[in-house]
Amino acid sequence: MGFARTCSVALVGVEGVVVEVQADLEPGVAAFTLVGLPDKSLSESRDRVRAAVVNSGAEWPQKKLTVGLSPASVPKSGSGFDLAVAAAVLGAAERIDPRTIADLVLIGELGLDGRVRPVRGVLPAVLAAADAGYRQVVVPEQTAGEAALVPGVSVLGVRTLRQLIAVLTDEPVPDEEPTEEGRPDAMLAGLLVPGAGIGTGLAADPRADPAGGPDLADVAGQHRARHALEIAAAGSHHLMLSGPPGAGKTMLAERLPGILPPLTRHESLEVTAVHSVAGILPPGEPLVRRAPYCAPHHSATMQSLVGGGNGLPRPGAVSLAHRGILFLDEAPEFSGKVLDALRQPLESGHVVIARAAGVVRLPARFLLVLAANPCPCGRHTLQGAGCECPSALVRRYQARLSGPLLDRVDLRVEAEPVTRADLLGQGGRGDATATVAARVHEARARAAARLADTPWSVNSEIPGHELRTRHLAAPGALAAAERDIERGLLTARGLDRVLRVAWTVADLAGHDRPDGGDIALALEMRTGIARGVPVGAGERA
Repeated sequence: MGFARTCSVALVGVEGVVVEVQADLEPGVAAFTLVGLPDKSLSESRDRVRAAVVNSGAEWPQKKLTVGLSPASVPKSGSGFDLAVAAAVLGAAERIDPRTIADLVLIGELGLDGRVRPVRGVLPAVLAAADAGYRQVVVPEQTAGEAALVPGVSVLGVRTLRQLIAVLTDEPVPDEEPTEEGRPDAMLAGLLVPGAGIGTGLAADPRADPAGGPDLADVAGQHRARHALEIAAAGSHHLMLSGPPGAGKTMLAERLPGILPPLTRHESLEVTAVHSVAGILPPGEPLVRRAPYCAPHHSATMQSLVGGGNGLPRPGAVSLAHRGILFLDEAPEFSGKVLDALRQPLESGHVVIARAAGVVRLPARFLLVLAANPCPCGRHTLQGAGCECPSALVRRYQARLSGPLLDRVDLRVEAEPVTRADLLGQGGRGDATATVAARVHEARARAAARLADTPWSVNSEIPGHELRTRHLAAPGALAAAERDIERGLLTARGLDRVLRVAWTVADLAGHDRPDGGDIALALEMRTGIARGVPVGAGERA
């Protein structure tokens, strides 16, 4: 009887569970049994592994073979267990020393010819292995750079099963023929899911260089909206842009990623893990360094926005926008249930999805940007534009954005119609993206220094009780906000969000703490009631 064991990783959402792969050989009729709650794609690994072992020059054991995946209670899916199953079988057959693979974590799919194909989710799988104490992993060669992002782990990238056998047995490593230059590499197909996001509007292509992207100076007019965009970027505040068609709402949202600071190392690993599981991480770019930008169509379903699918849920748009921007253009056209599903991630920074196969917690800390027209035809706020929408229809249209959802939006700005003078540039061009990004970076650095001894890094994350007890505004600055609470114009949550925005305005202006002008600007951008604050107030002189 031969026995060997090694390890692989099962992904549950974007979290990994280390799975022990055990192989047992017994005398009897040749058979291959795979146990441990595998799905259909994993059950098919029996044929893939057998063909790969034979075509790699190794002998397939003609005995009763049982492969167990432990713990058996965890659902296991995908083809990433192939490499571990093959190594365990070869160890049980004594083709390789079982001791050399006992503490290895192997991830990868096997082709029938023995090639090791890349799979999605390598980064979260290696992170789970490192957390469990494993220090040596074997992954497909194409994903070795992604696995190497995890510190403290030795990564071996292999191209074929023959190479792995040679490394484990101290034999000369065979040279495999590389892919001809200019010829498409079919091995990379396992990393990208067709229609998963790139080029579909669900996720921006991470390979695009934001430095050569759209410039904020291209937006004509919209000084108030531009200032709100800067505040949103500096404090990570949710933003709603309303106004007639053609005013530049989408242009402003598309230029928001350019003024956001680069992701930190920890944030980059979080975003890369989500994108790797979702299948939108481009080959050759293992680390996402810029804030993602997701803009789903208004026909998006609940599952595509929040997450879901058959079996265990997969990340939706709110998770793909983690640490980035979720832009909902034509927001009133979205389903009411879909919009209200955003309430939980807006408050908690994650989404919990319960299905029959299990409960999955997915990260979803994003900056929400809503764009809406005032009515179905979009001309309701324009004088002499001929809006024919009945008042009841306008009210129903605007009511599609529920009060609880709007209460979680910090900034609400009216995008004014663009005038001829703005289009001709007679009013002067606004600041370029690089200039605004520098101010945003300075404001975030000021906030980070103030919050250095706390678990928060931006103003939008500070809890309300901290704002009212430790981070106080200037004396008398909250008089206007207190009056709005008494009149019912502001809720308790709204007051906390006004204080967070006021701190961001103060950081942009270089104030030590918010004064009456900063509070007034925050109130005006939340309630839409004019407070006599001039355009550009709060900016550093």
